[in-house]
Amino acid sequence: MSKKKLVFSGVQPTGNLHLGNYLGALKNFVSLQKQVECIYCVVDLHAITIFQDPNQLQNNVLETTASFLATGLNPNKSIIFNQSSVSGHAELAWILNCVSRIGWLNRMTQFKDKAGSDKEKASVGLYIYPNLMAADILLYKATHVPVGADQKQHLELSRDIAQKFNNDFNCKEFFPLPEPLIPKNISRVMSLRDGTKKMSKSEESDYSRINLKDTADEIIKKIKKAKSDSNTIPGDINALESKPEALNLLTIYSEITKSSLEKTISEMEGKEYSFLKTKLAEALINEITPVGKEIEKLLKDKSHLISILKKGTEKANIIAEENLKNIREKIGLI
Repeated sequence: MSKKKLVFSGVQPTGNLHLGNYLGALKNFVSLQKQVECIYCVVDLHAITIFQDPNQLQNNVLETTASFLATGLNPNKSIIFNQSSVSGHAELAWILNCVSRIGWLNRMTQFKDKAGSDKEKASVGLYIYPNLMAADILLYKATHVPVGADQKQHLELSRDIAQKFNNDFNCKEFFPLPEPLIPKNISRVMSLRDGTKKMSKSEESDYSRINLKDTADEIIKKIKKAKSDSNTIPGDINALESKPEALNLLTIYSEITKSSLEKTISEMEGKEYSFLKTKLAEALINEITPVGKEIEKLLKDKSHLISILKKGTEKANIIAEENLKNIREKIGLI
């Protein structure tokens, strides 16, 4: 088995990417491409586990690609493509459906969360999509996957599937067991309206999140309206544990200013939250609005974005087809 590091990660094209995506994933993607070989995928097959308007889905794929580029991903350093353009993802997903066990999928908590109370009406795709995620990773024999804490369970499933395939077909170490890359210094970015929920594109109120395409005025308005606390900022992090919205604003500020949370709390101790909000809005405008402007600029030339995806597809296909050839041989397909 190759000891060379290979990073794989994917982002769903479900509309506006936001501050949580930026701090939790995209900035980390850019750092990783400077260190190791990386493959970054717009996972449009994952998106259709829930019905998508076809025209909107195409636009979302291009917007996600533009967001990749605007935040610093370089198609000359990283492979950037959309998942459905490499048929090997779907083929390997079926093969891994036959390796994975129903009991394993029944333990996946995200299906229960996403399907809600009436899981009988959820798509089969939503139920088995962790197997597709495993196929995404194993198709390229990726060794490392940057994931948030909420996806760690799915990565563990990918490891179980890889191990079972290796055992079933007597090919020890054919698939590497992918390791999670969870940034230690990045906390989860929570909703601006409810500090107990993760910032999400699916939350109804646009005031719950900072979108990457938000203008300076929109950022100021959203931060001003963000829930915080009526008291002054405490100097003890333990005192903030019961104030999730306040803690969230301090956490975001520390991430944007590249400061530790402890240092941020020390600097802000005794001040009103209005002071923090003013400073936070300024920092976000400096960090986010250049990204948003670049996304808008890139979206004006969709043929350029499509060309980047096609070149990425060609590179990804070379790796995928070579690995699939070996996989087919291992399981006896002609």
